[in-house]
This record gives sequence, C-alpha cells and structure tokens, in this order.
Amino acid sequence: MRRRPRASFAIPDKLAFLSGTRLFVESSLKLPMIRSLYLTACISLITLIFLCLAWELRLAPVQVGGSWLVLKSVPLLAPLFGILNGRRYSYQWSSMLILLYFTEGIVRATSEGGAGQWLAIAETFLSLVFFSATIAYAYLTRPSANQQAILSASPATGN
Repeated sequence: MRRRPRASFAIPDKLAFLSGTRLFVESSLKLPMIRSLYLTACISLITLIFLCLAWELRLAPVQVGGSWLVLKSVPLLAPLFGILNGRRYSYQWSSMLILLYFTEGIVRATSEGGAGQWLAIAETFLSLVFFSATIAYAYLTRPSANQQAILSASPATGN
C-alpha cells in the first residue's frame, strides 16, 4: 500500500511561531506534569476522606462516641470516581466543592484547641493541595485555542 505524501499548508501569520514539532514537544513535556497533578489530586482527596472519617469517629469527635458530622465525608465521594478516571469536568466542579472543606478547616482551626485544631489544619492543607492540583490539571488539559486553530487550518483529507 502506497502512502500519500502529507499535504502541506500555510500556517497563519499570527500562529507562525507554532509548528507541529513544537506543539508535540510542548504536549510531551506536559504529560509528566499532568500525571503528577492527577496523582496529587487522587491522593489528597482519598486522604481527606479518611481524615474526615477518622476525625469525627475516633480522633476528636464533637461528641464522645462520634457524631453526625461524620456525614461531611459523603460529598467527597461524589467526585471520587471522576477524579480517579481523569475526567476534566469532575476536576472543575470538585475544585469548587473543596472550598467548603477549606472553610470548615479554617473555622475549626481557629475555634478549637488540641487535637481538633491540628486535624483542622491538616484538613485545610489537604483541601489547598487538592484545590491547587485540580485547578492546574483543568488548566493543562483544556483544549488549547492554538491547537484548535492549527487543526482547523489543516486541509481535509479525502480518500
């Protein structure tokens, strides 16, 4: 089977600084960063779920023997499968959800003492790590306007 030569096309002037090779190099440099952000988001979310469960059941519950505040970990289960599967939309909306846990961590870190205060600081830290990872992941995996412009400028190949 004979291969057809690739059709050449002119890159618009405002996109002249981009070429196919450069785009490939930039995207291949992003892959390790995207992978590390994925792992950071997964680990921080799972750790935050376990922290919330342990905090309200054993470590420093509001009432002795546990409390209904253990249910605060349930909303964190909603984005878990989307985060584990790398769905960009889950990263976007879970970055807004995690701000509730950041707020709770700040409030409880300033109002409680002892073990509860340290657990609240840990919750604040984990929510900040998760928030940063999700925002960066969503940013790096967005469809780039430059890539779309180059793809739309390429001629359609017919059979």
